[in-house]
Amino acid sequence: GPGPGPQPLLLEFAPGPGILTRTLLDAGFRVVALESNSDFLTDLQSLENSLDGQFKVIHGDFFRLDPLSKEALKPPAVSSDKLFETMGVAAVPWRADVPLKIFGIVPQQLERNRLWRFLFAMYECSSIYRYGRVELNLFISEKEYTVLTAKPGESKIYQALSVIAQLGYEIELLHKEPWSSFATNLKNGGLAIPKSVQLPNDHLCLVRLTPQQNLFTGGLKPSNASTFIFMVKQSFAKPKSRLTDRLNSWSLDNSDTLLRALEIPRNAAMRNLYPEDYKRLFEALQNSDMFTETLFHDEVLASTMIMN
Repeated sequence: GPGPGPQPLLLEFAPGPGILTRTLLDAGFRVVALESNSDFLTDLQSLENSLDGQFKVIHGDFFRLDPLSKEALKPPAVSSDKLFETMGVAAVPWRADVPLKIFGIVPQQLERNRLWRFLFAMYECSSIYRYGRVELNLFISEKEYTVLTAKPGESKIYQALSVIAQLGYEIELLHKEPWSSFATNLKNGGLAIPKSVQLPNDHLCLVRLTPQQNLFTGGLKPSNASTFIFMVKQSFAKPKSRLTDRLNSWSLDNSDTLLRALEIPRNAAMRNLYPEDYKRLFEALQNSDMFTETLFHDEVLASTMIMN
């Protein structure tokens, strides 16, 4: 456990009956728990009262953090500003150390959507990422873990999500746990294990996602990051399409010069480009006179509305 000095702080979301919570407390962490289900709140509150300031419970839903609506927030909706203020966590610069570690199980329904929301927030430095490189320790399905870590050329598995996640996070697999371990501690007693045809899905994977310190080097900035994400998403809409066709569809007439500068073979399929290639391509496009962000503008708006 942690030595003398202040104990490291963890934010745990949706602790439920508090099984993981007790493990974290026993390991010597200070834990703030964000729980939306009132059935569990009473027990968690009595746990809080029995401990001397090591544990605090807040009524809120981590997946209803910073909703778009600007009306006064009613629990379980919660603002990250209020949450961080309550925890006593101050914002630090992006390149500083991790200011906070978050633990929790990502609900299976809309799992992909939730992962995308983390990524958008991180690339835009919004929500929890206004406070710096917050570390996520998430239980996610083995299926999504496989996509997050897929390599170029792994057809159907390597996706826009793989590219954006690998550029954005250092991804570490901490633990794989069979689904059966979780079946007993969920509200309704059972857990709908998503059936997966193409990908292994026998486990939940505990994955540590640490934002990359050098994410915003070169031409990528929080202000143009959503454009970058849509460039990648659009590239995977037809993953077999060649890079040259893509560039022509963006009506770049200097695409040959661009490709030579990037040292990417012109007949490379989009799904064979490495995450770093996408970043270099975006930075080169940023510098090209032809490239205007209006290319993606409508798509960005539409998608942002869907995300929220």
